[in-house]
Amino acid sequence: MSAPIKRHGIVVAVDGSPESTAAVKWATGEAAMRNIPLTVVHAVVTPMATWPPMPYTDWLATQLEDEGKKAVLHAVKIAEEAMPADRRVTINRELVHSAPGLALIEFSDEAEMVVVGSAGRGLLARSVLGSVSSNVVRHARCPVAVIRDEDQSDVAHAPVLVGVDGSPASERATAIAFDQASRRGVELMALHAWSDVEVDPSGVDWSSVQAESERSLAESLATWAQRYPDVGVQRIVVCDRPARQLVEKSESAQLVVVGSNGRGGLTGMLGSVSHAVVNSVRRPVIVVPAVD
Repeated sequence: MSAPIKRHGIVVAVDGSPESTAAVKWATGEAAMRNIPLTVVHAVVTPMATWPPMPYTDWLATQLEDEGKKAVLHAVKIAEEAMPADRRVTINRELVHSAPGLALIEFSDEAEMVVVGSAGRGLLARSVLGSVSSNVVRHARCPVAVIRDEDQSDVAHAPVLVGVDGSPASERATAIAFDQASRRGVELMALHAWSDVEVDPSGVDWSSVQAESERSLAESLATWAQRYPDVGVQRIVVCDRPARQLVEKSESAQLVVVGSNGRGGLTGMLGSVSHAVVNSVRRPVIVVPAVD
């Protein structure tokens, strides 16, 4: 028996930016594809400390709340327009008074997935990925999809790409990648990169390493391949850094799925591979925690 759907379904963060709009469109498609609710969230933020101190006036509080309501209404309109006519799902609205990252992490407890733009206005625009997006990817207790404001129509029939390293997070990422490929009716590219450090090939019996790596990769995929017989699988084993290969091969994919806490290059709450992928890949990226 399948697990019950978490009450928030697909949670998408909105702030009125182009990245936010792209995230709403992608999240709407995800919710419709899975026939689960879509929850639109905007966090009303109190001003950060400044020097000299800026008083948090009633006027400013009202302005921030009004802007938040407009962002939510705009997002709901975008979602309604993007919703397939034959797969309409419930759209919930949430306006919360909290730091955006904290709010989304709290929502992740009862979400199937949290969707964020790669950057946005204000607090979301501080880095390539964005401080809020980065914080959510690091600490959310469910998968997080990071969406860029780029046209993805040219890869609608392209495969899903997943990084595989044998870790618990990688196992969960593989499960999600198979499910995504099945729902989208496309193939799966499963990539295993043997090393996350520079290796001198002359000092390695690569043929033996490759054979063992290919066997391990096949074993890692076997259960899911049986569960999703409709998904064609392309297995790729390379002697290279996983981040470099994932970024390179993402150009021929429509979606990239990686674990956030794995072995080798995937170590850390947001390891070097995950960090490189979400900052460099132009396609949507789903980052999967080891547990939720």
